[in-house]
Amino acid sequence: MSEPIPLLHAHSWQVSIGRLVVPLLIAGVLGLVLGHLTIWLLLVLGLHALWILWQLRQLQNWLFAQHREPPPDDLGVLSEVASFVHTRHLVGRSRQRRLVNLLRVYREAAESLPDGILVLSDSRQLVWSNAAARRLLGLDRHQHRGQIIDRLIDNRRILDWLGAAAVEPTLLDVPAPANPDLRLSLRLIPYASGQWLLVVRDISKLLQLEQVRRDFVANVSHELRTPLTVVHGYLEMMEPDQFPDCAGMITEMRHQSSRMAQIVEDLLTLSRLDANESVADEVVAVATMLGQLTREAITISAGQHQIRFDCRSRRNLKGSTKDLHSAFSNLVFNAVRYTPAGGRIDLVWEDLPAGGAGFSVSDSGYGIPAEHLPRITERFYRVSTSRSRDKGGTGLGLSIVKHVLVQHQAHLRITSEPGVGSTFYCDFPESRLTTPTPPAAPTPLLEQPKIEPV
Repeated sequence: MSEPIPLLHAHSWQVSIGRLVVPLLIAGVLGLVLGHLTIWLLLVLGLHALWILWQLRQLQNWLFAQHREPPPDDLGVLSEVASFVHTRHLVGRSRQRRLVNLLRVYREAAESLPDGILVLSDSRQLVWSNAAARRLLGLDRHQHRGQIIDRLIDNRRILDWLGAAAVEPTLLDVPAPANPDLRLSLRLIPYASGQWLLVVRDISKLLQLEQVRRDFVANVSHELRTPLTVVHGYLEMMEPDQFPDCAGMITEMRHQSSRMAQIVEDLLTLSRLDANESVADEVVAVATMLGQLTREAITISAGQHQIRFDCRSRRNLKGSTKDLHSAFSNLVFNAVRYTPAGGRIDLVWEDLPAGGAGFSVSDSGYGIPAEHLPRITERFYRVSTSRSRDKGGTGLGLSIVKHVLVQHQAHLRITSEPGVGSTFYCDFPESRLTTPTPPAAPTPLLEQPKIEPV
């Protein structure tokens, strides 16, 4: 059902129709009285047409006027049209004014942000930047607008990252082009249609605080090493048989001093890893290293677990032998430590279908609940405090593993199911792999000897 026509609209149509009908009636009467009816009607229609043209000219002058005045009245339907256009114009102007004010507020807010923000087009042209971005990257608001960002930043690491930003959306710890003393983090965020938002943050103070923390941990660890060594040495000299009344206390003190010494050693290892900005480029014979770790794990297990090493790749790693041995040994010995007697532990070194190679450690241990997996590599984070301490863990092993893998551009993946077991994957890229020139004989499967019951 159509909506009723407003009274004003109906009146304007009545006026317009009346202005046509009344002259035609008068012309008809005159034509009947004086004759020549057709001529009178045509004359009235012509005059009405001229009147309409004059009204259109008035409407045109009003529409194209530089200073918008109230719409002309007494034009019938055309006055109604002019009034409608005028109302829409006022509404549009008010809306445009609100949008401009809102855009100004957003722009002023973005200008006052401490983080730098750059809007880039699909072709990486600079569309807009705030004051922090111009200060950190050394840009000029007017001179550099519309230019490709690659030509404005003289930093090869940033340019390489921009080319692969879809794979790595965040870049950490790069010197600021405008001030090398400042350290930046960059993040590229896609938005709208084919546009990018580049967020630049000054992390210099955070890195300074992190360095203070590292120095503190390293200094405290060094200072604790000597007294702990002395205490542990004296405790080793005290035989429980000589002091039967204190035998339990001596044994517990020995255990706790050994645990504290291991914590100090792990903290020193982490401090050394944090301080190393580059990794040694040694050729690491993976099969040999993992074979040795398998034999050590079998010795530690003392026949309580089924430990198996399967070497499916002839490729070796390029990196630090010491650090990789530390990472792999932490994974292997954790599997032995947290797998109940009678469980199974599998060590595998293999080529990955997507490229690269990977080392994995699978066990049939307690498993890790899903809510703990995101934080499992944090320092001193424990899934079960009592179980970890009973097994002699320090809470730093997986943190060491993560640090070593990050330095070798590798990735740590963890899958686990409580009551079934866990698998830790260390995925290494092609850049960290090397293939020995002479073909190597396949490494035999290492497995502990089975002991038949008597």
